[in-house]
Amino acid sequence: MKAIIVGGGVGGLCTAIRLGAAGHDVTVFERNEQAGGKLAVFERDGFTFDIGPSLLTLPQVFDDVFQLAGTSLDEQLDLVRLDPQFRYFWRDGARLVVHDDNDATAAAFETFAGAGAAWRDLNEHGRRIWEVSERTFFAGPMSNPLDLLSRMESANDLRTIDAMRSLNDAARALFDEPKLQQWLGRYATYSGSTPRRAPATLSCIPHVEAGHGCWYPTGGLGALCDALVRVAGKVGVDIQTSSDVERINEDGTSVTGIRLVDGSVVAADVVIANTDAEHLYADLLPDDAALRTVRKADRSTSGFAMCLGVRGATPAIDGAPLGHHNVFFSNNAAQEFRQIEAGQLADDPTIYACISSLTDASQAPAGDENWFILVNTPPGAEVNTEDYRDLVLRRLGEHGVDLAGRMSFSARITPADIERLYRSPGGAIYGSSSNGKRAAFARPANRGARAGLYLVGGSSHPGGGLPLVATSARIVTEMIDQDHR
Repeated sequence: MKAIIVGGGVGGLCTAIRLGAAGHDVTVFERNEQAGGKLAVFERDGFTFDIGPSLLTLPQVFDDVFQLAGTSLDEQLDLVRLDPQFRYFWRDGARLVVHDDNDATAAAFETFAGAGAAWRDLNEHGRRIWEVSERTFFAGPMSNPLDLLSRMESANDLRTIDAMRSLNDAARALFDEPKLQQWLGRYATYSGSTPRRAPATLSCIPHVEAGHGCWYPTGGLGALCDALVRVAGKVGVDIQTSSDVERINEDGTSVTGIRLVDGSVVAADVVIANTDAEHLYADLLPDDAALRTVRKADRSTSGFAMCLGVRGATPAIDGAPLGHHNVFFSNNAAQEFRQIEAGQLADDPTIYACISSLTDASQAPAGDENWFILVNTPPGAEVNTEDYRDLVLRRLGEHGVDLAGRMSFSARITPADIERLYRSPGGAIYGSSSNGKRAAFARPANRGARAGLYLVGGSSHPGGGLPLVATSARIVTEMIDQDHR
């Protein structure tokens, strides 16, 4: 069977490896100069930044892919299990350190009016959600609610998933302390959503991090991309970079291949679109009905990012050291998300800062730090990069972090840049959001609008994030196997 994959993101590469390992003829066409999609790297003056995913969870899903190719994740990457996992800061001096040890994390929560027991309750609740989700939501395609219900063992599974209340509701039920409600609500942003509208199902994410670890590949997340490309080559996959697909060809009922911008045509039995679904049905395979369905779902948030080359080591904040992953919370979470939902830039945004050089000295010149900063924005937001950079740096200064006089450079990434680089409308990082009780069913299905067309990656089921797009690849290859026996 001849398979063409349009887009060389992580979902496309994982699909290519799975199909190649099964003996199929696979070609990946990637419009950019390098494969990897949003799993991208920026380098300047000896500093290296992961400008897409900066955290690896559930590494087993990638080991599963590599095992099919006769290798393993351990053979391909040197993984570091991070401890602490995250450091959280509030401007009034409150701190929270989440460890790679449940007892230590519970003790950290205990400093907030006895919240250690509440954290353990959350971890157990998240474990139950995750166990049910693994054998239902993540087990196969999700084109309608019946797909989910057919995999459930009882009505109790539906209650366990906790999809009928919001993440905000869950946070308020678990924690009396508003800061910890804000902490849990932030997990909505992992799927480009807002805590007021995202389902409480997402409260399983802290359990996934606590139970399975937060990992960093030595050399940066780009090392994972390199490994995927390397293993794809091992199973005979042909990756064509700087190859822009203009159209997916069809005969009215089935796809027949692709046409590149240079006019060349390549035939195929199946085409897997590792692209944003809106771009797919608007441009590559125009289909008004499919496009209307895709556009019914809310777009996910976008982001404003900065890569800062910082001279010297940043001092501890009132005795609290910085870590690999840091979050500096807004003083007003409700207002922050109201502004984002209204299409406005938050004037007091929560700021995520990854300083991977604290773990891996190769990521910055000796003694210096590589600060990758990300704040959430609405999709399509217009950003004055200098003004918003200054606002973010000013907010960091209010947390006790003064970077303004220590930056050797600051490179910025806007929603418009994300849209241009990855053809994600509005720069929506995750395609559609998880906002709303039916969001999981509104996400584009893995089986496309023509026979032989399949969708993989963060824009389709089960969603964005490294482990989920790798799961998407498994689901799609299983569908192809069933459809083309």
